[in-house]
Amino acid sequence: MTAVTYDLNELKRRMQGALGALKQELGGLRTNRASSALLEHVQAEAYGSHMPLNQLATVTVPEPRLLSIQVWDKTMVKAVEKAIVAANLGLTPSTEGQVIRLRLPELNEERRKELVKIAHKYAEAAKVAVRHVRRDGLEVLKKMEKDKKISEDDHTRLSGEVQKATDQLIGEIDQSLASKEKEIMTV
Repeated sequence: MTAVTYDLNELKRRMQGALGALKQELGGLRTNRASSALLEHVQAEAYGSHMPLNQLATVTVPEPRLLSIQVWDKTMVKAVEKAIVAANLGLTPSTEGQVIRLRLPELNEERRKELVKIAHKYAEAAKVAVRHVRRDGLEVLKKMEKDKKISEDDHTRLSGEVQKATDQLIGEIDQSLASKEKEIMTV
């Protein structure tokens, strides 16, 4: 049987992972400003496999509402274009040679509210992940107390540390969500 150990830093690292994943997902939500993060999840069929766009092209933001994709290999332009359309981002590629341009249209109120709902779902999933880490940490402490490796007082103190770390991360998740919501809703 493996030894049960408690490591607050490991729990915090796992909780930070949930926050990092949330920030990446929120970065992919389209707002009124163009961002290369919008295309991070797009994969194109290239050289017999699926490859991320950043391995096939350079994505730049020449204007606040324009993305420019410079495809390195001209034989891959059609595959990249097809992948962008398939990603269902609501953007229509305009191609000139090896450069694909994506102009971001104005967001209407309905679409903004839809994006805010999606952001809330992402945030809730991150909070659930953080709570799962908290639960794992508390179970380890309970087992350590049961096995007489720590005292009841230590269990209470360490449980408080786990809860404090959880509360801090939930706060950071709420902050990330609030700033993304503001970004989406501002014209």
